[in-house]
Amino acid sequence: MTFDITEIQGFLPHRYPFLLIDRIVEFEPGTRLVAIKNVTINEPFFQGHFPGYPLMPGVLIVEAMAQAGGMIMMHALPDRDKKLVVFTGIEAAKFRRPVTPGAQRRIAVEVLSMRTRLGRINGKAFVDGKLCCEATLACSVVPRMREKATENPEIGVIV
Repeated sequence: MTFDITEIQGFLPHRYPFLLIDRIVEFEPGTRLVAIKNVTINEPFFQGHFPGYPLMPGVLIVEAMAQAGGMIMMHALPDRDKKLVVFTGIEAAKFRRPVTPGAQRRIAVEVLSMRTRLGRINGKAFVDGKLCCEATLACSVVPRMREKATENPEIGVIV
């Protein structure tokens, strides 16, 4: 099963410039996913990271893995239009090689555990078949709309 950018946008709420996956090339529901991100010099972060030596920020490489994992979680939700998958933790992140403009990054994520509201994935990012980043990520499913804050008269604070 594959997904193009329009189909990805049907699952994830992220939009340019923060949608960090362009295509899903392999997908086994509830198990694993492989996504592609074409890294171009037009990415806004390259203006300041770093002038004269453009590198994709490591946190954005990890965020792309989280978005790929979010696709797996969102695909499993019947009411996904009312939910968000949020990133709740990073373990054992390692950055092996820089990602530069012109690269095509391949993001592979594998589910370690998935429950109704919680998930853990192992993510790896590759450029030209070489590992550039790996991490274990945790996420949680939350309502898409935040509840309005209300004042609690007993303690006099907004909750």
